Amino acid sequence: MVTAPGPVLRVIRGDATPEEIAAVVAALLSRAAASDAPPPARPAPSAWSDRARLLRRPVHPAPDAWRRSALPG
Repeated sequence: MVTAPGPVLRVIRGDATPEEIAAVVAALLSRAAASDAPPPARPAPSAWSDRARLLRRPVHPAPDAWRRSALPG
C-alpha cells in the first residue's frame, strides 16, 4: 500500500471526471495484479522428444548376448 501523504494520482491537463479517474485506477490495479501472478507452468515434455530413447540399452552376459548387441532395442 502507498503510505506517502498527499495525492497518489494527479491530473495535469484537462478536466477528468471521477469516473475517468476510477477507470484509470482500475486499469492500473488490474495490470499490477496480473504481474504478481506466477507464470503458467510448462507442460511435461513428451516421450517422443526424450533423447534417452536413442541410447542403446546395456547388454548383459547371456547365451544370446551377441545377438542383442547388434540389434536395436
